[in-house]
Formats: sequence, structure tokens, C-alpha cells
Amino acid sequence: MTIDKSAIRNAATVIVLRDRHGDPSILMGQRGAKAAFMPNKFVFPGGAVDAGDAGIPLARPLPDLCRDRLCEDAPVELQQALAAAAIRELWEETGLILGTPGEWPGPVPEDWQGFAATGHLPSADALQFVFRALTPPGRPRRFDARFFLVDADAIQGDLDDFTHASDELSHLQWIRLSDARRFDLPFITEVVLAEVAGRVDDPAPPASVPYFRNSDEASLFLRLRGRAMPEHD
Repeated sequence: MTIDKSAIRNAATVIVLRDRHGDPSILMGQRGAKAAFMPNKFVFPGGAVDAGDAGIPLARPLPDLCRDRLCEDAPVELQQALAAAAIRELWEETGLILGTPGEWPGPVPEDWQGFAATGHLPSADALQFVFRALTPPGRPRRFDARFFLVDADAIQGDLDDFTHASDELSHLQWIRLSDARRFDLPFITEVVLAEVAGRVDDPAPPASVPYFRNSDEASLFLRLRGRAMPEHD
């Protein structure tokens, strides 16, 4: 099957925040020089939603408020898929586990066998939907990305053990939030960092979520407020 590389794909990105009440840091890695999308840039773990992500069993769902914000453009099955994709990409790219101890209720999909082998089920209750961004037209890849913030205390195991990470991101490291802009970052990552910095002292999910929507007509900053938000043309 041929994949339309110009199509907009749903994606999930995870921002892990460590030591938020002391000297906060975030987990980032560098994309490869030959990557088609954002080569050499330092980014958060994340990637496109896979077809099977909607069927992944979650031990605990997303917080109600976050699911409500996702309802702006995401049916229930996509909400589930985005949460699962966030957890899967975090595992694949860093080897960190966002889950709860438990056995899978049936056959384990191939992409999840390494995760399941740790004795955990994916759990989404610590994820907070904090930002959404649509890649501008004309880029080699376009993603409708939802950014999820998670406190490092929710991660199972050693936060400094990246031995199970794939090679998609190199130089994985915890970067002090105050130092992050010294790295080679995509523009949207800088924007999201400002949002994260403003949420360090507020552990609750945001009442509304910024949405940077890029289209052929305009680039707009909107606010997602769940079902009560009026539609935008």
C-alpha cells in the first residue's frame, strides 16, 4: 500500500516534566540528520498515530477534562488512539514506561510486545492535553499533533535508563527548562516550551488548550475549550 506523504496525520507528543517543584527539566532528544521531518532538531518524544492504537487497552483513561478538550475535533476512538500513541512513542523512543502493573487481556500487538514484556499496561490518566499544532502547508510531512504533558513521577522505573530506547532520537537527555532554548529547536517546540513553563506551578489540566492552526489561508492561534467552543471556519 502506498502512503500519501502529503496527507495530514494525527500525532501525539509527550513532554515529561521532572522535578517541577525544584529545578524543572524536560526530556528531549535529537532527530537524525537524514530525517525527512525536522532533521537535526531537538524535540520531545512523539510520532504519528498507528492504525492499531485505537484498540490498545488502557488501564486508566485520559482525565475527563483532557478528553473534553480533545472532543473539539477528535471522536472517541481517536482520543483513545492519541493517548495510546503518546505512551507507545514514549516507550519506543526513550524506553520509559507510562503504565500500571498488569497483564494484557489477549494477544499483544507487535508494536507493544516490548512494553508488555515489562509487565505493564499503558495508563493515560497522568497525561494532560496542553497544546495542539498543525504543521504548515508545504512541509515534507504534515501532522496534526497533540502535545501531552506528564509529570515524571508517573513514569515507572529508572528515569535515567534509556537502554530500551530505539535509535530514532539520539542524545536523549534531561534538559533544564530554563536552558532548553539554547538548543536547536523547531519553532513550534519553542512555543510549546513557553506553555509548559507557565504550567510548572499548576499541576491541574488546563481549562483551555492553545491550538496553532496552519492552513493555506492563514496561521491562527485558537483556544480549544471542549464541546462548548464555537466552530471556526
